[in-house]
Amino acid sequence: MEQLDWTGSLGTFLDPILIIAAAALLITFVAQMVTSFIWTPSVETFGAPVKRNPTDILLLIGQIALFTVMLGVLAYIIGGNLVATESKGIIERIATQLRPVWIGMALIFALSFLFKKRLGLYGKILDNKLGLIGLGIVLFWVLAAILATGVCVGEYCTTPIVTHDELQQLSGMKNKKPGWPVSGVEGEYFLLGGDKLARDVFSRVIIGSRTVLSIAPAATLFAFMVGITLGLPAGYFTGKLDTILTFIANLVLAFPVILLFYLLVTKDIVKTGIPMYLAAVLFIFPLIFIAVLLTSRFKTRPGELALYLGVSMVLGFWVYLGLAFSYDPFGLNLFSMDPNTLNIFVSVVFVNAPTVFRIVRGLVFDIKTRDYVAAAQTRGESPWYIMLWEILPNARGPLIVDFCLRIGYVTILLGTLGFFGLGISSESPDWGMTINEGRKLLSVYLHPALTPAIALMSLVLGLNFLADGLREESLRD
Repeated sequence: MEQLDWTGSLGTFLDPILIIAAAALLITFVAQMVTSFIWTPSVETFGAPVKRNPTDILLLIGQIALFTVMLGVLAYIIGGNLVATESKGIIERIATQLRPVWIGMALIFALSFLFKKRLGLYGKILDNKLGLIGLGIVLFWVLAAILATGVCVGEYCTTPIVTHDELQQLSGMKNKKPGWPVSGVEGEYFLLGGDKLARDVFSRVIIGSRTVLSIAPAATLFAFMVGITLGLPAGYFTGKLDTILTFIANLVLAFPVILLFYLLVTKDIVKTGIPMYLAAVLFIFPLIFIAVLLTSRFKTRPGELALYLGVSMVLGFWVYLGLAFSYDPFGLNLFSMDPNTLNIFVSVVFVNAPTVFRIVRGLVFDIKTRDYVAAAQTRGESPWYIMLWEILPNARGPLIVDFCLRIGYVTILLGTLGFFGLGISSESPDWGMTINEGRKLLSVYLHPALTPAIALMSLVLGLNFLADGLREESLRD
């Protein structure tokens, strides 16, 4: 078998169009930056004719070029699933492997647009171009992580996305270029090449997304629980409580983030048991938050309060014991993490919680002066009810935006830890460790390091786009 080219039979028609469109997009982008110092885009004024200038023309050309590039990519995705197998290049074969992801994205977007008027802020993001692009990128990686090795529902199972096991080493495939045929196996290729240990780069990048997406969102959520639980009373009550909590937060923030991460996950710190002690303290805050939330809401309905509080506390302590101490009273082992993952998880929560605390505290300072808060105080509502059911819902816009941005920051930090060899394990396919392994031969072989680097960049870029879209829509709300 011969090595695959990148675009296969579709490239004959699509490559020239994409090259011209991409070149036009780049040129117009640079030209807009230059002409923006001379002209600004025209703004339509009611009753007055609009005077066009070169910036408007460049903007129009750029939009057409971007639309053409997007159509070209879409054509590769659709065409890759339709053309004959022997005519497919690397891009078409990747598009075919990712077919379950495309189907999942199409279904989710179709349902989202159908019911967007009922979906609140999420529905509004569908009308924001930047937010929609970000949502698409993030959704792609989420579905890729879920469907990487296939998902079974009853007797029906989806086709695995990955082409090989992420740890499988195949003879003769060391540092092979993208599209290289597997020795002795008809019809199998390393679509994005092989690494220095003869493992499939494409499969490792897809599986590596699971590492990031299983830690970053959950750890960020825990950090928000800690920051919100402490930030609300600090901003509402002020006084000595605010002074003490702010001092502790500033103390943590005084350390450089990377240095603090490095200290928390090194083997010497792990041996002291500090990460487990931190987990025991930090992981209790979600339980406190849920207990206070339910108590403040249903205190006048003791029957409902007992039911909701009992169920949530039983489930909560089950999760707490499993995550913090790897102990499951029911013997199911549903909620447990290995020591390395726990250390990284705790480090993310510990480093991000003080920043969330300061954001929440600042928002409370502003919102507690509003009229509806004064009206709740006049009705005789308890302070915790006011904080959780009057102030917090009205702070959701900035917090949701920061949540998306913070997942991006955590993704970069996880990649940095992996790059320094402090990831989950030495054989883990997480993106940072894969980049570190590939960089040693970067002058000779680009693909082992470049592919996970692009994956990491795309996920962070998608999260930033999504956060920008959410910010715009929350300001309009």
